[in-house]
Amino acid sequence: MAKKKYYAYSFGKERGITDNWPECQQIVSRAPGAKYKGFETQGEAERWLAAGADYKIKHIAGEDGVYFDAGTGAGNGVQINVADARGIGLLWQVIPENELNEKGHYAAPGTTNNFGELLACKYALKIAIRSGIHKVFGDSALILDYWSKGYIKKDVNEETRELAGEVKKLRWQFEQGGGRLIKISGGSNPADLGFHKG
Repeated sequence: MAKKKYYAYSFGKERGITDNWPECQQIVSRAPGAKYKGFETQGEAERWLAAGADYKIKHIAGEDGVYFDAGTGAGNGVQINVADARGIGLLWQVIPENELNEKGHYAAPGTTNNFGELLACKYALKIAIRSGIHKVFGDSALILDYWSKGYIKKDVNEETRELAGEVKKLRWQFEQGGGRLIKISGGSNPADLGFHKG
């Protein structure tokens, strides 16, 4: 069964949300210049409309916090992103700006996507600790449930195991200060690099 989607539309002073594409298509086809976008939740569709139906905004999270993601879909190896709830990049706080690309992402060529997720988690934790933020969100169960807790197989390369050790220490520090790491879906992640399908 297909996942239910919500379609937000905006033209002139008219704004609305429908839960089916044919209805949205019918509405926007009669309105030149209409903006429309599909979302996983009605709340996310509402937040996109409230933010001005701006196509630059991929996701607007329902909760404040620090969000992280990694991806390989741009053809330039692994890239990582750390952002706030509106999708505004935060990596400049922990990585020199001249090492970030034009989108504010950090390229980690020669690594795996899982290594990138772990690296992004590291920077998200550093930013959250430094800023006094108590929620960090990611979409990788492997990172949140295992590697960031130090549960990593011995046959994983040494660089990744060392990074997992660093992240475990940061996570402990973060949680001692009342912080929580929370799993969200990739399609609802404001740090999403846009490489998810569907």
